[in-house]
Amino acid sequence: MPSPLLSKPGAVATESGAVAAHYGEPLPEQRRAAEGAALVDRSDRDVVAVPGPDRLSWLHSLLSQHLERLPDGAGTEALVLSPQGHVEHHVVVAELAGTTWLDTEPGAGADLAGWLDRMRFMLRVEPALVTDAWALLTLVGPRGDDVLTAAGLPVPVETYEVRAADAGWVRRMPAVGDGVPAVDLLVPRAELARWADALLAGGAVLAGVDALAALAVEAHRPRVGADSDHRTIPNETPWLQTAVHLEKGCYRGQETVARVHNLGRPPRRLVLVHLDGMSEQLPAPGTPVTSGTREVGRLGTVVRHHELGVVGLALVKSATLEKGGDLRAGETVVVVDPDDLVVTTDDTVLAARERVRAVRSATIGR
Repeated sequence: MPSPLLSKPGAVATESGAVAAHYGEPLPEQRRAAEGAALVDRSDRDVVAVPGPDRLSWLHSLLSQHLERLPDGAGTEALVLSPQGHVEHHVVVAELAGTTWLDTEPGAGADLAGWLDRMRFMLRVEPALVTDAWALLTLVGPRGDDVLTAAGLPVPVETYEVRAADAGWVRRMPAVGDGVPAVDLLVPRAELARWADALLAGGAVLAGVDALAALAVEAHRPRVGADSDHRTIPNETPWLQTAVHLEKGCYRGQETVARVHNLGRPPRRLVLVHLDGMSEQLPAPGTPVTSGTREVGRLGTVVRHHELGVVGLALVKSATLEKGGDLRAGETVVVVDPDDLVVTTDDTVLAARERVRAVRSATIGR
C-alpha cells in the first residue's frame, strides 16, 4: 500500500511504489542522515505480532536467537533457518507489554507468519501479520535523540532497548554508516503522517530508503534476498554476531551453524566492495563476481555512497579473499575493501588499497 509520505515534495517512489526511494536529492539526503537527523519511511516492511503466554519459549525453540528470557522493553535480531542452516528470514525483535513484535523484509511477512502459524501446535500463541495496521519509521543521525525529545517521545539508550510511545514504540538500533545512530519507531499505520509530521517539526528532514541503504552497506548490514542467496548460512555474514546465539539449545539449522563455527572457515564471506562506477546502471543483486574465468561470488546491494563512491556488499569465496587478485562483475572492476580481506601478508593489503584508490579516482574523474 502506498505510503502517505509519497505526497511530500520531491518524493520518487521505489520500484514497488510503496515508499520513497528519495525526495529529489539522493546524495545530500545521505549526508543529512550522517550529520543531522533524517526520517526514513520504511512502512513497506512487514510486521508480525506474536501475543500469548507461551510466545517467548516458543520463539526460542524456533529461531536462532536466545529469546526465552527476553525482558520486557528489550529487543534483538534473529533468523529463521532451513533444516540445512540456510537463511530464510531475518527479523528484528521488540518485546513489549505482552507482545513480541517481529519486523522483516517487505513481502516476506506472509510467508513468515504462515510458517509460524503452522508451528503453533497446542501452544498459547497467536502469530498474525499486522502490516495493514502498523508501520515502521527509522530516524537516523547524531541529532536523532534531540528530535525524539522535541517530539515528546522517549529516548531509548541501550542498543535494542524498546520504549513505549503512545500506541507504538521506539527501539534503539545498531549504528549504521560510520557510527551513525539510528532508532526505529513502530506507529499505527492510520497515524503515520501525524507521527512523521511531529518528527519533522522536531527537526528531522525527510530521506528516502536509498539513503539508509547506503549507510547500511557501509556498516555491512545485509538484507535477506538482496545480500543473501539460497545457500547463505549465518557464518558467512555479520548475522552470526547479531542474530545467532551460539550457546542456546536446539533450533532448526543449528547443526550447520555449530559445525562451520567450530571449523572457523565459512565457504564465503560478506565483504564491502568498491566498484569502478563507470556505468550509469548499477549491477543488480545476484550479479556474479568472477576472477578470471571462474565465478567466485555474487554481488548484493550496490549503492552510490556520498563519500565512498560506488560500493556494495558481496559474498565472496574465502579462498579468493585469502589470495587476493582482480575481480569483476561483468565489465565492472570490483575491489574488496582492504579491511575485509583475509590475508597473511601486508603486501596484499597494500595492493588492495592501491586498487581502491584507482577505482575511486576513475569514478570521481568522470
